[in-house]
Amino acid sequence: MSMRYKVKVRGGAAVAVAAALALTLAGCGGGNDDKPAGASSSAPKPSGGAQEPSSGKQSSAPPAVIATATGEDGVVLEVNEAKRDAGGFLTVSGQLKNTGDKDFNHTTAWRGNELTGSGESVAGATLVDKAGKKRYYVLRDTEGRCLCTTGVNSIGAGKSLPFFVQFPAPPTNTAEVDFSLPTFATATIKISG
Repeated sequence: MSMRYKVKVRGGAAVAVAAALALTLAGCGGGNDDKPAGASSSAPKPSGGAQEPSSGKQSSAPPAVIATATGEDGVVLEVNEAKRDAGGFLTVSGQLKNTGDKDFNHTTAWRGNELTGSGESVAGATLVDKAGKKRYYVLRDTEGRCLCTTGVNSIGAGKSLPFFVQFPAPPTNTAEVDFSLPTFATATIKISG
């Protein structure tokens, strides 16, 4: 084999490797040149004190309020939904509203005593199935954090904060439970789903 033939083969192989590499890199691209490097297409949603800006679409009606409980210093808890999930969970969601004229910062009691590792949260919430004579506590993940809204350290005057809490679902024949959050009166809520 001559030296000239070896060079041609090597040159051809280099072109083939370069073409394969270019195709591989092109396939790995995100295809979105509008975003700066490191930007994520699904930014995490803030939990706790931060309010999300409006997306431009306004719903025609505010969510239905299925229960209301009053707390201290003009803070009101509104429950909008208590829904069974397919996985055997019950998710309670709603709003914490500060109807007072001062910022409300006394949220530490809402986290309860059991799940203090979740930080400032609504982990102190409980459900009571009076008919089944059973109390349900907030679910937690494998690291001991609550499956609930966290980062709840204050609510500005006249502002509201959305919240959610997940519990084990009561039996399917249970249609009504009592929902409690420390410092608030107990609210009776109807389960949907």
